Amino acid sequence: MAYPTSVNDQITDSVSGAGHRKLIAILRGVQPHEAVDMARALVDAGITMIEVPLNSPEPLKSISAMKEAVGDAAMIGAGTVLTTDDVANVKAANGEFVVSPNCDIDVIAKTKELGMASWPGVLTPTECFAAIKAGADGLKIFPASIIGAEGIKAMRAVLPKDMPVYAVGGVGQDDFSVYAKAGCDGFGLGSGIYKPGMTAGDVTQAAIAYVSAHDAVFG
Repeated sequence: MAYPTSVNDQITDSVSGAGHRKLIAILRGVQPHEAVDMARALVDAGITMIEVPLNSPEPLKSISAMKEAVGDAAMIGAGTVLTTDDVANVKAANGEFVVSPNCDIDVIAKTKELGMASWPGVLTPTECFAAIKAGADGLKIFPASIIGAEGIKAMRAVLPKDMPVYAVGGVGQDDFSVYAKAGCDGFGLGSGIYKPGMTAGDVTQAAIAYVSAHDAVFG
């Protein structure tokens, strides 16, 4: 499939994610037979960072198939990555980034050793700085709704200004502006972008709405 020039122009850095819209689509529960269609729907709508959680059915098959299908038009990675063995398996499936619900120093180190981007889950300043020291490329504030925009604002005041901070968990498109003002650089999109039973058309419509909300905030 040929992708729009506007999408290809966004792809500038396959490790850090620079150049992509500041949205990560989380396809929890996606199955290999539908994964390619979902990835193409997202890319065509303008979302070019796609995560398959490892507690999905045969997630490594989905990651491999999606990467082969979309090539450099998107970054494909894994979520719910809990062990260094998981990291190695993601790399073998041609995954490009690793997202975890927690801050595991060994997982971060292994991810960087294998040349992938690391997005650990953090919720406190202590976890944030431990992740940064270990080499994280970005911070996943999870679950973001627990501390809210004000909590993130307080942490953002002491975090490095160039460290990407994404809010994940309980944050919808109507919240983008508030969280962006608090210092969030982007967002992880869960059940609002995909849940089992949704069609590629459903995902397209959801993605278009998220892209519109993103662009209204970030330009």
